[in-house]
Amino acid sequence: MARSDLLSDRLVAGGFVRPLVLLQGLQLRRPSLSCWRVSLLMGISGLLVEPLAWIQSWLFARRLHKAELPDDPIVVIGHWRSGTTYLHQLLACDPSLATARNCLTMAPQVALLLKPLLRSALKRWMTRQRPIDAVPWGPDDPQEDELGLARLTMDTNMAGMAFPRAYSWFFRRNVLGLSRAFEREWLLFTKLTWLHDGPGKTGLLIKNSAHSARVELVLRHFPKARFVVLSRDPQASIRSLVQVKQRLGGLVGLQPVPDAVTQVEDTVAAHGQLLQAFEASRHRIPPGQLLELPYDVLVRQPLASVKRIYDELGLRSWSLVEAPLQARIAQARSYTADPVTLPLAAQQRLHDLMEEA
Repeated sequence: MARSDLLSDRLVAGGFVRPLVLLQGLQLRRPSLSCWRVSLLMGISGLLVEPLAWIQSWLFARRLHKAELPDDPIVVIGHWRSGTTYLHQLLACDPSLATARNCLTMAPQVALLLKPLLRSALKRWMTRQRPIDAVPWGPDDPQEDELGLARLTMDTNMAGMAFPRAYSWFFRRNVLGLSRAFEREWLLFTKLTWLHDGPGKTGLLIKNSAHSARVELVLRHFPKARFVVLSRDPQASIRSLVQVKQRLGGLVGLQPVPDAVTQVEDTVAAHGQLLQAFEASRHRIPPGQLLELPYDVLVRQPLASVKRIYDELGLRSWSLVEAPLQARIAQARSYTADPVTLPLAAQQRLHDLMEEA
């Protein structure tokens, strides 16, 4: 990977963290000296835009306070690597749905103020494929809101990517647990998403696998939220996520990534905890507001799968989305998935743990 591409990928995935957020992270866990380049990039990029963040907060304070969000967003959940990104991309083709995009999540604290500049810079410098899995991406492609939230609070799943040797601790704290600080920043980020991408639109689309454990939080603020939960063979999902975590840890980690066997053990445990948390809160979702979709069905029949979502969840913009959706599906056919390979010891450990489950 060229040095310029590495810099771009690091900024998009983990740059521009607000200084107080980074300071909180450093109080919770100690970074490794061997990862000083990533630490320096996070710190300097965040400091550079912090004065502009204050200006954005001042200029947009009234609009953010008065922003009225739709009370019935579409919320895509399910374990990571179960097709949530693909479904998010397809649903984001709908011109009536606002969603978080790369040009927002990279630096949400300044994205309203610098919207044209950020979009132009990303269009010029952003790599054409995600470094974690070679999925094509661009400035306007949809992005999981947890990535943007990581710039605003340390209480996200991404903290476990920055400190990969403490992934399980951060997962329990930030995904299975919930803080008032996170709730406040999540609502702020959702309003930023609406102001950034919502003008002229009527609906809101949220994708965040961590929300599988936050159903109660979502419903507290969006009582009519409609959930689409993706499911996939656990072993396939876990294997893929282990590889992604190893790559992402190497990209934005403030600590060296753990060995693959440890990563498998952490990921298997978190997989079970996430699904258990969802099952424990499933009953809170009102009738007619939950649709379950298998990964294999989505991949084999993407158009029919999305049409089912529109029909069963009462979305009324099918006539607007059908043509761009078909174009996106055709584009996806040219994508070749990155092979998922784990060291033999890690693969054996995964097999043993799944047999014990």
